[in-house]
Amino acid sequence: MSQPTNRQIVLASRPTGAPTPDNFRLENNSIPTVKDGEVLLRSVYLSLDPYMRGRMSDAKSYADPVAIGETMVGGTVCQVVESNHPNFDKGEWVLGFTGWQDYGISDGEGLIKMGMNPSHPSYALGVMGMPGFTAYMGLLDIGQPKEGDTLVVAAATGAVGSMVGQIGKLKGCRVIGVAGGEEKCRYATEQLGFDACIDHKAEDFAEQLAAACDQGIDVYFENVGGKVFDAVLPLLNTGARVPLCGLISQYNATSLPEGPDRMSMLMAQLLIKRIKMQGFIIFDDYGHRYDEFASQMTQWLSEGKIHYREHLVEGLENAPEAFIGLLEGKNFGKLVVKTNEPV
Repeated sequence: MSQPTNRQIVLASRPTGAPTPDNFRLENNSIPTVKDGEVLLRSVYLSLDPYMRGRMSDAKSYADPVAIGETMVGGTVCQVVESNHPNFDKGEWVLGFTGWQDYGISDGEGLIKMGMNPSHPSYALGVMGMPGFTAYMGLLDIGQPKEGDTLVVAAATGAVGSMVGQIGKLKGCRVIGVAGGEEKCRYATEQLGFDACIDHKAEDFAEQLAAACDQGIDVYFENVGGKVFDAVLPLLNTGARVPLCGLISQYNATSLPEGPDRMSMLMAQLLIKRIKMQGFIIFDDYGHRYDEFASQMTQWLSEGKIHYREHLVEGLENAPEAFIGLLEGKNFGKLVVKTNEPV
């Protein structure tokens, strides 16, 4: 029998505009050797998230870019297959950041223990991980929703947006979602409990949003930008709060949007209406509060107050195609790749 190898998907070239399959390359390399104080991790689940598009670019950002020829970055749920570390046992599950590959080495720093038999291990990449944490802290700490507020959330059925809307409902808000297509909008209202959901593909999207928000918007959770924000801006109430965690509509842009410069209009609205708009990077800004989030989200899940949907893709080799689809809005729920079967 042939020896197992470490499949790795590396960045072959930097994309111009939308990524293509040619920007990625699948390599087969030897499994790394474990040294004293290290563990060998075998991935079972890989998270695919919009921020990865930024890491493919060499433009200055809050994190270093992936170098050409390096393994693509990403959060992973792994099992320890070999341990020379006193705090980790063979077979134990951990949440790590080994990227788009089968095997990774860690000295234990940054690994989150998940036990020997977690019930829903992939949840650590979604509702109990970075997306859920982003929704929780962004909405509650920056958005500060109050009972009776109108909350609008873009990408309403995505990993973050679906959590934002449900938490908003638990806090007594009237929640309006924005999503792409009738099926996603129907899911937002019938399954997630949103009060309404507007299809951003509709020709009269801005008019529909204004009609649904006849009392204006008190909190807008921004993770899309583009035409959605254009429709939201004039509807924001005095004292509105805008948590900003992403701008997926802009990630493939190669130039500024066409049309007149609207920066002065935006600044005027922020001033006149005293709008609070704040960007945040979840683990940089709120990492010390993860336990607070995890405790509350675990309780909500156990009580059936939060519904969660995964979009599961089988096979590491399919990660590039799935990621490209993510940026086009083709996923329905939190996008996770199952890279290997558990051992």
